[in-house]
Formats: sequence, structure tokens, C-alpha cells
Amino acid sequence: MNQLVVTKSKMQSGVWQGLVTGSGDVAPALSVTHLEQPVDDVTLTAAKEAGGWLLQIPVPAEAITDGVQTILISDTATGDRLGSFTLIAGEALGDDLRAEVDLLRAELDMLKRAFRRHCVETM
Repeated sequence: MNQLVVTKSKMQSGVWQGLVTGSGDVAPALSVTHLEQPVDDVTLTAAKEAGGWLLQIPVPAEAITDGVQTILISDTATGDRLGSFTLIAGEALGDDLRAEVDLLRAELDMLKRAFRRHCVETM
């Protein structure tokens, strides 16, 4: 069997969608987990593209919570991780974004001072 590849196509209405290639005409055996528990109602259907499979993963309600949650997609036969997607929500996200913006502001101020100093020195 060829190497399986999972490529995200979109996430819409709480369903993550991707294309699985590398298994030919045989449906690949995949495992989708959240916190080491299997995710229910995962579907895998033949795609219009030859040898491709449309993977649809409904986001479990348990994954919609404060903090960072990761859904893993693995090859059942080999145990290899093929892909993942992450959900980030809640107050933890706000703190992270504020910290990143503060860091960016500090770096921008440093660059502005260095540029102004450079302009003064070269005149």
C-alpha cells in the first residue's frame, strides 16, 4: 500500500473535511481520536478524484471547550499520524492573543527606534 496523505479541504458547520489519497481504490482504515477516545460518526466516501477518499469528521461536543483541543487522524494499519486539526477557544485564547499583540508592539517600537537612529546617523 502507498503512503496515505490527508489534505484539509475545509471546515464548515462543525464538520472538518479533507481528502485522503494514497490508498488507491481501497478505502483506507483510519482512526480519528480526541483525548485518546474515538470520534463518532466519521465518514469516508469515494471522492470524484480517482484514488481519493473524502473524509468528514464532525467536531465532537467534548472538543468545544476552553483551551486547546486537538483531533488526531491516524492510519489504523501502521499507527502513523496522518494529520490533525486544532480548536482553540475561551479565555485562554484571549490571553494568548493579547500577549502576542504586546510582543509585536514591543518589537515594532524597537524597530522604529533603530530606524530613527539609523536615519539620524546617516544624515
